[in-house]
Amino acid sequence: MEKLKDAFDFRDFSRAEQIGLIIFSIFLFLFPWLGAGSFVKAVMIQFLLFSLFGMGWNTIGGYGGQVELGKAQYVGIGAYTVALTMVWWNIPFWVSMPMGILLAVGYSFMIGYPLFRLKGHYFAIATICTSLVLQDIFANWKLVGAAKGIELPIHEHPDFLYMQFKSDTYYYYFIMVLFYVALFYMNWFRRSKLGYQLRMIKDDEDAAESLGIDIRWCKIKAYTIASAFVAVGGGFMAVYNLYIDPASVMDLDLSIKIALMAMLGGAGSLWGPIIGAAFLVPLDRFLGSWLGGHKGLVGLDFMIYAMLIMVVSAYQPKGIWGIIEQFRRKGS
Repeated sequence: MEKLKDAFDFRDFSRAEQIGLIIFSIFLFLFPWLGAGSFVKAVMIQFLLFSLFGMGWNTIGGYGGQVELGKAQYVGIGAYTVALTMVWWNIPFWVSMPMGILLAVGYSFMIGYPLFRLKGHYFAIATICTSLVLQDIFANWKLVGAAKGIELPIHEHPDFLYMQFKSDTYYYYFIMVLFYVALFYMNWFRRSKLGYQLRMIKDDEDAAESLGIDIRWCKIKAYTIASAFVAVGGGFMAVYNLYIDPASVMDLDLSIKIALMAMLGGAGSLWGPIIGAAFLVPLDRFLGSWLGGHKGLVGLDFMIYAMLIMVVSAYQPKGIWGIIEQFRRKGS
């Protein structure tokens, strides 16, 4: 009960942040009724999905300070579990998604235990390698559709058991609920014992170890929590797109995007991954559709995208949230 109260307790944030959260929540709730088109609605769904991914990454990458670049493998595990159990055994989403989370947690523990013998760049490279190996296995495994992927069986809409809808509004509210569950969990996590231990490990591993903190075990726990978060997002991707393949749910680009959004927004802060997703997802989608379709301008959107990321990163290594805090300190 105490943990539940902590999850909903935002009193340690400034009044501006609390008011901002209320306004943001009202906007999210009313958004589908503001007359936005299907493209804008799809962008908002992507924003909420990547915020969910980013908050998960933040546990190990932000609070734990580990550069983890293989999260797409857990997106894939969540997505493939939901899709395959529906195709093979007609299992509903509400049963298959927890199965996907359990598989991701088990696999992350199995992979995480040897991975956390490594540190720094070696750890980052190892996470990329494990993700690429799993992607290659799925791309050549005929039982799971290989590179062609799998299509989910279509049920009569709306179907709340298999989470299939004609309108994006249903998917929007569904991912919004997942987003808030993740936000409240992270609000509790940042003040939990594990949260404080991870911050200490990030600041100074030797000092943390001298205080009796089991560094490797703390990292494994955070890595496992992060994997569960992204597996939930993977399950959502399966029912939202009704089709998955290794390139769409296990690609290295997806891992990089998840890490990049959290780092650009401000790793190690509650709002950072949300701000990063709010900045990069619309930029990616709108810039891509505006410039990518013009002859002679193909690729220019990627250059602008990369340049903006470099400018923000060079000005403030703590990301956009670091810039906001910098201005706030000057104003006080």
